[in-house]
Amino acid sequence: MKQRLELVRLTTLIESRPYMANRHNHYEAAFEAYLRQERIAYVAVDEKRRTLVGEGSLKSLDFIVSPNSVASPSSPATQAATRWLVDVKGRKFPSGVKQPQYWRNWSTEDDLRSLARWRQEFGPGFDAALVFAYQLTADRAPTPPEQVFPYRDASYAFVGIGLDDYLAAMRPLSAKWKTVSMPVAEFRRRARPLLEFLAPATTDYWPRDNGDAWESPPCETQPAFSTTP
Repeated sequence: MKQRLELVRLTTLIESRPYMANRHNHYEAAFEAYLRQERIAYVAVDEKRRTLVGEGSLKSLDFIVSPNSVASPSSPATQAATRWLVDVKGRKFPSGVKQPQYWRNWSTEDDLRSLARWRQEFGPGFDAALVFAYQLTADRAPTPPEQVFPYRDASYAFVGIGLDDYLAAMRPLSAKWKTVSMPVAEFRRRARPLLEFLAPATTDYWPRDNGDAWESPPCETQPAFSTTP
């Protein structure tokens, strides 16, 4: 309980920490850099150890994100009260070479079970979400061009989906590896670009028709919106 209260107090901080977490996972590092750029309050959680609970252990969260204080030109301020317990999933967009696959969104059952339990532990005012950090590997992106984030020598786009939405539509993927996934069409219907996901009442970036596409600026690494299922 004491640890939980300490984490809750930390969520009131706004990217004013003098350094970023030392993350070897480039997807998580890019996500953290993006939060700092957008001035979204967050806490990076130490994920090196699993947390012991009565019936076993839980995979650690990646971030606690508090969008109450969003304040940047690309993301209007919002009064949303929800604080998000976030598990970051790094995927390529697309993955594969001979047969490129867009919108990969698989997760392990253990990750989802742990995320649900964390939400229960934190209680009212907190919700759980998966954030898919897509590293762009072709000329398409899952977000508008202005939300494509260059980081180091790559470009990333971030898509969020609530845990309940994911659980409602997931399907078994591999019994051996205990993984699940959402059908692409359903994932595209329920998921949102991160800034819209965090502030749904003030933004509306998502193309609703397959015919819509985002134009890429010339000589930039900000690809067009993917219409490939």
